[in-house]
Amino acid sequence: ILSAQCTDVQVNLVTPALFAKYPDARALSVAKPEDVETLIKSTGFFRNKTKSLLGMSARVSDVHGGEIPQTMEELVKLPGVGRKTANVVLGNAFDRNEGVVVDTHVTRLSQRLALSRETDPVKIEQDLIALYPRERWTMLSHLLISHGRAVCDATQARCEACAVSHLCPSSRV
Repeated sequence: ILSAQCTDVQVNLVTPALFAKYPDARALSVAKPEDVETLIKSTGFFRNKTKSLLGMSARVSDVHGGEIPQTMEELVKLPGVGRKTANVVLGNAFDRNEGVVVDTHVTRLSQRLALSRETDPVKIEQDLIALYPRERWTMLSHLLISHGRAVCDATQARCEACAVSHLCPSSRV
């Protein structure tokens, strides 16, 4: 929820204080919105994120007994949680490959590598699911995101340093 339109670096700066003050879903669900807003303001869109965090934590507490649900169907019912977030939670917290996380890096690399012509994350996810075995979906996301950050940047693709440039139709080498 915090990562929307925000860097991981910034999210990692605010989460220690947030989790220290609200260590579980029940504690967060009864927080004062203005207190949460103050803690997460630097992530941007803090009012909407606060609303989602409070709604999500209330639902986790009230409907799921304080435990994060372990199905796509239940996760996407949580306020502020879509397929991308649900895939992150399922793949990384529960070792369940239900789909492929499609963020800006995965979107960019899927197009540059000609893995998908789509621009909609759900359609890109479906294209990637069709190309890779289920047991690799979580790792595929990690690899594409890492490669997108380190080598195939949005503004400055370093094709000369790319290990897959010989396979890439967008390569400039």
